[in-house]
Amino acid sequence: MRMLKKFVLAFTLLITTFVCAIVIGAADTTIKDVWLAITAPETNKIATMIHEVRLPREVAAVVVGAALAVAGAIMQGMTRNPLADPGLIGLTAGANAALAIVFAFFPSTNYIQTVLACFAGAAFGGLLVFSAGGKQFSPFRIVLAGAAISTFLYAVAEGIGLLYKVSKDVSMWTAGGMMGTTWHELKIVTPFICLAMLIAFWQSRQLTILSMSEEVAVGLGQQLTRVKAILFFVVIVLAGASVALVGNLAFVGLMIPHLVRSFVGTDYRFILPMSAIGGATFMLFADTIARMIHAPYETPVVAVVAVMGLPFFLFIVRKGEKGL
Repeated sequence: MRMLKKFVLAFTLLITTFVCAIVIGAADTTIKDVWLAITAPETNKIATMIHEVRLPREVAAVVVGAALAVAGAIMQGMTRNPLADPGLIGLTAGANAALAIVFAFFPSTNYIQTVLACFAGAAFGGLLVFSAGGKQFSPFRIVLAGAAISTFLYAVAEGIGLLYKVSKDVSMWTAGGMMGTTWHELKIVTPFICLAMLIAFWQSRQLTILSMSEEVAVGLGQQLTRVKAILFFVVIVLAGASVALVGNLAFVGLMIPHLVRSFVGTDYRFILPMSAIGGATFMLFADTIARMIHAPYETPVVAVVAVMGLPFFLFIVRKGEKGL
C-alpha cells in the first residue's frame, strides 16, 4: 500500500508538470486553450499552436525522459555500475555517428530507416565500449572507456559532416531538444520505446537478481547470456530511439535511477516504472526551464540538463559507490 501511494504521488506530479508545461510558454495560454487544442485543434490559432507545437514537444519530453531513465536504470543494474548512462558509455555517440553516415551517404533515407540506423549505431557504440575493457570492467574504467569511445565517435560524425557538408543537418538533428518534434515522428518512435519498456518491465525481476551479482544469478538458475542479450537490446532501442527523436542528452539516465532508489529501494520491479515516471517528469521540467529562462528565445535543453547533471555526476564519483 505504501508503494502504491508513492506511485500515485509520482504520477500525479507527472500529470501536473505536463499540464504546466503545456500552459506555460512565450504565448499566453490557459487551461481552456489546452482543452480546445485537444478536443478541437482548429478552433483558433492558439489551439492550433498548442496542438501542433507544444503538445508533440511535451509528449516527446515524456517519451524520451522515460526512455533514457529506464535505459540508465537497466545499465546500472546490469553492470552494477553507479556511473552507467546511455550518454556516457557510447550509445548516444554511436547513434549520432550513424546519423552522420545516413545524411552523408543515404540522403534519401526516410524517418523509419533513420531510426533503425540509430539503433545500429547505438549497438555499435555500446559494443565498442564494453569490448574495450575486457572481462574486468570497473565502474570508473567503463566511464573512461565510454568517454574515449564517445569522443572518437563524435569526431567521426563531425569529420563526415565536414567532408560531405552535412554538419548543419546533423547538428540540427542532434542538438538535444524537443523543438520541432512532429506527431509523425512520435507515431514512428513511440511504439519502439513502449515495446522496449514493456520488455524491460517483464525482465525486471531478472534484472534485480542480476544486479546482486552474476554468481548469485547463476546460483538461482538464471540464464545470464539470454537475460543480458534481452536487456542490452532494450537499452539499444531506448537510446537509439531517443537520439532519433530529440538528439543527444546525457545525465538523465544517470540521475533519475539514483533518485528513484532512495524512494523505492533496490527492487527493479519498482525502480523501472518509477524511473519512467521520474524521467518523464524531469524532462518536462527541464524543457519548460529551457523555454522560459530567456523567453521568447530558447536555451538548449541539453545545457539545462547538463547544469543539473554534471554536479550529480561529480557527487557520485566522489561518493565512490561500490554497488547498487
